[in-house]
Amino acid sequence: MTKDMTTGKIMPMLVQFTVPLVLGNLFQLTYNAVDSIIVGHFVGKEALAAVGICNPITTLMILFLNGLCMGAAILMGTQYGARDYDTLHRQISTTMISGMVFSIILTLICVIFAEPILMLMQVDPSIMQMTKEYLRIIFWGLMFTFLYNFFSSTLRALGDSNTPLYFLIISAVLNIFGDLFFVVVLRAGSNGCAIATVISEALCCLFCMIYIQKKVPMLRLGKKWLVFDRKLLKRTISYGWASAMQQATVQLGKLGIQAIVNTMGVSVAAAFAVVNRIDDFAYTPEQNIAHAMTALMAQNKGARKKERMREGFRCGMKLELIYGVAVFAVCFLFARPLMLLFVKDEEVIRHGVSYLHLIAAMYLLPAATNGIQGYFRGIGDLKITLISSFINMGVRVLAALPLVFLMGMGIEALPLAYMAGWIGMLIAEVPLLVRTYRKGMDGN
Repeated sequence: MTKDMTTGKIMPMLVQFTVPLVLGNLFQLTYNAVDSIIVGHFVGKEALAAVGICNPITTLMILFLNGLCMGAAILMGTQYGARDYDTLHRQISTTMISGMVFSIILTLICVIFAEPILMLMQVDPSIMQMTKEYLRIIFWGLMFTFLYNFFSSTLRALGDSNTPLYFLIISAVLNIFGDLFFVVVLRAGSNGCAIATVISEALCCLFCMIYIQKKVPMLRLGKKWLVFDRKLLKRTISYGWASAMQQATVQLGKLGIQAIVNTMGVSVAAAFAVVNRIDDFAYTPEQNIAHAMTALMAQNKGARKKERMREGFRCGMKLELIYGVAVFAVCFLFARPLMLLFVKDEEVIRHGVSYLHLIAAMYLLPAATNGIQGYFRGIGDLKITLISSFINMGVRVLAALPLVFLMGMGIEALPLAYMAGWIGMLIAEVPLLVRTYRKGMDGN
């Protein structure tokens, strides 16, 4: 159900909104991790490396689409907070139509250029064919990914973070059983994981649409689903483009790091595939807290309640820092058991444990940067989130290059490069945060 976030106690509201986001993403990450676990145990480290190499590429495309949805959701939240329901309905239909067209075009481009992309990524020739096949199958599911993210972002803009959780749980369960069937029973290898992922996403998308039609009156638009407002599209693009580019910038940085990792051999690539899954579990709740901050602040911006926006930011940052300390303890103390969940190869485990021991101590930095990003999205200033993300990823890749190729460091170079990127991001964001906070939190 939709929820008005312009009244009531803020900290409980943020927690209640964040928990379903965290649980939903943990389920999503779980079924992504299951791909790696099943492939690592039942196929081999070559297939595990192939899946890991494809992950930042597919995530780049998914987050680009999600960025468009996120930008539109900020507008929806502001319109909902201002009770401007006519504009809200046109915003929803315009976003869906334009997003579907864009996702179809993106799918065709990605399928056609899959092999050149992998060649640019310096993929080992021994795993090129299986990596290309896996990647193309995943690309064919981009339409389902967009539709699910669109409906989820819309519901969250209206204050409902519970419903997307339920469908992610269903999708996770379907994907796990699909992985077991296609990989273990049919022995379809890494391609089986890709097929299971696409099928589960398609079914999740279908269930979400049926639910919205039956249970969410605000989204029963009927023929209004076909309304296309060019003026709103321009505004959506201005918000969505900045958000999408911010998401894409993050993944482009990860692709740069992945290309560097691919020069270190299959064992390091496999280890990096595993620690990326663990990193996802560590980072995602920090991002979810920031999304909750954005939703609350966007609605209160529409209602012109600036003091609630300030309090929402302060409460969100407290949650971010508490979580950062907790995830440090887990990843540092249980590095080896976490690696053993995914793979049995001792060389791969050794590389992964070294990485996790270093990165765990740094998780407070992305906790802070995510909270600040949620603040700037909430006030509608997406240019700052884009610029700071660009700085983060640029510094990260530039720091990794000399650490690996000049100083001869292995996977241990990556946490140090990440730390440099996060520090650069904070240097860019904090002065702007202080300035806008004092001026009254007015975004663009």
